[in-house]
Amino acid sequence: MEPVSESAKSRRRMTGAQRREQLIEIGRALFAEKGFDGTSVEEIAAHAKVSKPVVYEHFGGKEGIYAVVIDREMRRLLSLITQALSAAHPLAKLERAALALLQYIEESSEGFRILVRDSHAASGTGTFASLISDIASQVEDVLAEEFRERGYDPRLAPMYAQMLVGMTALTGQWWLDVRTPPREEVAAHLVNLAWHGLTGLRPDPVLTTATADLALTPDPDAPVVRPSERYLKELEKAHERRLKKLEKARERELKELEKLRREREKARERERRQREKALERELKQRQKAEREQEKRREREERERAKRERERRREEPAPVEAAGEGVPPAG
Repeated sequence: MEPVSESAKSRRRMTGAQRREQLIEIGRALFAEKGFDGTSVEEIAAHAKVSKPVVYEHFGGKEGIYAVVIDREMRRLLSLITQALSAAHPLAKLERAALALLQYIEESSEGFRILVRDSHAASGTGTFASLISDIASQVEDVLAEEFRERGYDPRLAPMYAQMLVGMTALTGQWWLDVRTPPREEVAAHLVNLAWHGLTGLRPDPVLTTATADLALTPDPDAPVVRPSERYLKELEKAHERRLKKLEKARERELKELEKLRREREKARERERRQREKALERELKQRQKAEREQEKRREREERERAKRERERRREEPAPVEAAGEGVPPAG
């Protein structure tokens, strides 16, 4: 027998909860690197050194892992932003909120990549857009209060909140790759633009005269740059390849699920046959014991009958009484 490796022993010792966390972490790294569509159940299982049915058993497929990853990342980022907006002064709120986003990007780059790239893929309503909307709702409350104090229309707070949060989110996506300047400096510039823009707001902003009456009209004679036929064909082929790849991946997943179902059915059938065989063996053993007991009783009965016959043979013949059988004298 071959010796069992230490890695195999550790895999067997892993509890269900530990295995679940392992699959989540592996899926998170692969989703950040390749995206949802580019990650397969095969890759997740291979990195975890388990079979694909193990992944299906815990999550039902990569969609289940992806949904958990998205939910955790959204909760973490929203928690940081909510804490930042609990500051007392509006300027401190903006500074801390900008720093909170950049801190999350710096400490959880993989999570942010997943959120901004394709969080719509398998997470239902849990998208980056909905997260931004949640954050904007909190910023809206802050701006509405400031607008009332400064004499601005608080009904405009939702629009300005979307502007501020959108500006910060796009800056965060840019900083995700460049990572320069440091996050504190980026936050300072964000707040500088936002705060001084807000403090210098005009109550009734209007466009300049030169722009207000400007109406652009498309020129039908202007040259239009159209993509080449070759490019369009390549684009169509790439789209078809992607669809085929997705279809094949789905077929593989369905086959794995069917294989898992058949294996479970076979296992149940084996257990049923084993129970039937066990009952049959038990019945045969009981019948055998009864036959042996009957044979013992028969042997004992024959032995008693034999001993009784021998006892009777060994008993002496009865002695005749005196005078009996003597002829009378003549």
